[in-house]
Amino acid sequence: MARSLVIKVTAGEDAPERCNQAFTVAAAALASGVPVSLWLTGEASWFALPGRAETFSLPHAAGLGDLLGAVLAGGRVTLCTQCAARREITVDDVIEGVRIAGAPTFVEEVLGEGVQALVY
Repeated sequence: MARSLVIKVTAGEDAPERCNQAFTVAAAALASGVPVSLWLTGEASWFALPGRAETFSLPHAAGLGDLLGAVLAGGRVTLCTQCAARREITVDDVIEGVRIAGAPTFVEEVLGEGVQALVY
């Protein structure tokens, strides 16, 4: 069975290097043919909103908007249900292609056969 990667990113502009690393690893894995599921939690939740990733800046790093676009094009992006609720983000607010799901879905994904989970 092929391996897949589930990446949970908890950091946003509060920890820009950690945030960018998660998106970079997700995009690199997809470019290598690895199935990827990227979970936006905590401060990374804001990147589920249109235009937010494009305003993120980190010197000497790929643009977060480009990385998110790559993940949306080839993988799955999920916004945590509770994180969305705490920020009053609804399904009508998010970028097309972003789903909202909770802990049971995350647990199901990470316990799948051949899955490697990373948390940033």
